[in-house]
Amino acid sequence: MTDAQETAADSSLRTTGGGPPDDVESAPIPLLEPRDGIPPVIADDASLAEVIAAFAAGSGPVAVDAERASGYRYGQRAYLVQLRREGAGTALIDPVACPDLSGLGDAISGVEWVLHAATQDLPCLREIGMIPSRLFDTELAGRLAGFPRVGLGAMVEGVLGFVLEKGHSAVDWSTRPLPEPWLRYAALDVELLVDLRDALEKELDRQGKLEWARQEFDAIAQADPAPPRKDPWRRTSGMHKVRRRRQMAVVRELWETRDQVAQRRDISPGKVLGDAAIVEAALAVPANVHALAALNGFGHRMGRRQLDQWQAAVDRAKTLPDAELPQPGQPVTGPPPPRAWADKDPEAAARLSAARAAVSALAEQLNMPQENLIAPDTVRRVCWEPPAAEADSVAAALAGYGARPWQVEQVTPVLVAALSARAAKD
Repeated sequence: MTDAQETAADSSLRTTGGGPPDDVESAPIPLLEPRDGIPPVIADDASLAEVIAAFAAGSGPVAVDAERASGYRYGQRAYLVQLRREGAGTALIDPVACPDLSGLGDAISGVEWVLHAATQDLPCLREIGMIPSRLFDTELAGRLAGFPRVGLGAMVEGVLGFVLEKGHSAVDWSTRPLPEPWLRYAALDVELLVDLRDALEKELDRQGKLEWARQEFDAIAQADPAPPRKDPWRRTSGMHKVRRRRQMAVVRELWETRDQVAQRRDISPGKVLGDAAIVEAALAVPANVHALAALNGFGHRMGRRQLDQWQAAVDRAKTLPDAELPQPGQPVTGPPPPRAWADKDPEAAARLSAARAAVSALAEQLNMPQENLIAPDTVRRVCWEPPAAEADSVAAALAGYGARPWQVEQVTPVLVAALSARAAKD
């Protein structure tokens, strides 16, 4: 048993929900060095083969983490992969030098992977051939168990009594060679993941939520990759200021031009041109390069060639036929925004208000965030086109919208009550 496991096992040192201990002697301990030292970065096939063999021969769950270069590089690819397993130790792998990690993924495919905020890392791990069949998400476990703070550092401190240094979380992980302090930070990120997993499993079991967590983890592991977002340019920050269709076309043309430049240069789009500059140009619709250069975000540091590039995008939007201009808003596949319900369907608005109150009260009773008890969109859909206010009908509707069995079991009674109460009043 490791020191971390002993700390986790001593329930007198920790309070339910991750609160700080009362006794001074259990003050958090800074974790400054990996227990086995900083491992060398794996950057060639021969070393990777040794890691694959070691992890295949190891025992127990595998702690997995990945570092990206968000804000520096285009896309969300992994620039470092960290793993730790009993009997294998810690491995730091450079996925730029070793872009195909499917062999490693296969070697641990039937093993439980332990990740923190799994949905953030799984897309970039999938790109390099690492796809888990089973997982344990320590962040999601913390949410279900009612911890008020579920970041990795807060969880390790609140549950295990150790302090992780988090100063390098937002650095440019595409840097080569990676500095030693960054590698130390990366190794420490997987140092206690399995210990944290074990402690959280015990806490979930104590609260009667372990089966709920398992269903959630299975849903994440089995989920298909997210489809490409439709019209991603609509998510430009400040887009709410843009009202006219011609102005929206300027946003679209500038966004798509920026994306092409960013992809070609492998740089974060925000470093090519800021969202605020795109919106500024859309509102102004400048007549020429000189007018464009006077706008915020297109200042003196920008060369003439770049200005010509952006003005060309504006000009394309200006010359588009009306029929090709973007429509204001996107097609709605589900219920309208809740703010419009009172006008469109007052009875549905009343149902939603009653259902939200009931779900909120249940979430508080179960000591977990409301969105983890049931997706807010699911509640909206049930209230907009309500089934019969009886258990079987409501349960079938929830399951049809993707609710897990535990969610159906917990939420069905309160929704039936809420829908029945509204039906009686109506």
